[in-house]
Amino acid sequence: MKIKSNKQNLRFYFRELNILLALAVLCVFITIMNPKFITPFNLQVVARQIAIYGLLAIGETLIIIGGGIDLSVGSLVALTGVLVALFMKNGIDMVVAILLVLIISCLIGFWHGFFVTKLNVPPFIITLGTLTAARGLASVITKGWPIIGLPEKFFFIGQGDLWGIPFPTVILIVFAILAFFITKYTVLGRDLYAVGGNIEAARLSGIDVDKVRMFTYVFGSFLAGITGIIIASRLSQGQAGVGGGYELSAIAAAVIGGTSLSGGEGTILGTIIGASIMSVIYNGLILLEISSYWHDVVMGLVIVTAVTIDIWRKRKR
Repeated sequence: MKIKSNKQNLRFYFRELNILLALAVLCVFITIMNPKFITPFNLQVVARQIAIYGLLAIGETLIIIGGGIDLSVGSLVALTGVLVALFMKNGIDMVVAILLVLIISCLIGFWHGFFVTKLNVPPFIITLGTLTAARGLASVITKGWPIIGLPEKFFFIGQGDLWGIPFPTVILIVFAILAFFITKYTVLGRDLYAVGGNIEAARLSGIDVDKVRMFTYVFGSFLAGITGIIIASRLSQGQAGVGGGYELSAIAAAVIGGTSLSGGEGTILGTIIGASIMSVIYNGLILLEISSYWHDVVMGLVIVTAVTIDIWRKRKR
C-alpha cells in the first residue's frame, strides 16, 4: 500500500511531465525544420505570445475548475484594447485610463457571475451573449477604423523589456504566481476545487459557492482586460478585430495543461505549459510557411484533440 501511495504522489507532482515532454519534442521538431525558431528574436516573439494565451488561460482555468466556462474573453480583449486607446486619445492620463479599463473588466466579470450565481443562467449562454455584445460595441466605437496616436510611454507595456525579458512575460509570471498561490495555499483555492468537484456537496459543507464562482468570473475578466491593454500597446493602436478565437485558444491551453472541463481539477503550471504549446504551434506554422488558411484548421484540430483527451482521461479514472 505504501508503494502504491508513493506512486500516486509521484503521479500528482509530475502530472505535467507528459505535456512538458510534448512541448520539448515540439520545439525540437520545429527547430529541425527551421533553425530560426531558436533565434533570440523569435524566442521573444514566442514569449510575448505565450503571455497573451497564458493570461487568458489562467483566468479560464480558475473558471473551469469552479465548474464554469467563459466564451467572452476574446471579445473582451478587443473591447478593452479599444477602450484604453479611446480614453488616452481623449486626453485621459495613461494610468487612469488603464485603471478605468480594469474596473470595467471587473464589472463585466461581476455581470457574468451575477447571472450565473443569482439568476442561474448557464455560463455558456451569458458569456456567449457578452462575446457578441463586446465585439459589436468595440466595432461601434471604432466604426471600423483603428484608434491611433497613443502616447509612446504606453507602448512599453506590450513592446518593452525588463532585464531582457519581454514585459508581457513579466506580467504573466506575476499573475501566474498569484494564481498558483491562490489555488495551492488559500482557503479560497481549496473551496474552488470543492465547488468544481461537487457543487451541492460544497454548498452543504458550508462553502459560500456563489462567492467562489463570482471571484473566478471577475478574475477571468480582469485578466482579459490586462491582455487587451497589452495587445493595444503591442499594436500601438486600439483595434476591434483583435482577439478572434482567443477564448477557444485559452480553453484549449487549459485543457491541454490538465484542466478538466468537468471542473474540480487543474493546475496553473499545467496551464502555462498548455499556453506554451499553443504558442509554439502557432509560431511553428508561420516559420514552416504553412498557408494561413490552414492555421485555423490546425488550431481546431488541437482543440478537438485536447477535449477528446480530457474525456478519455476522465473515463479512464
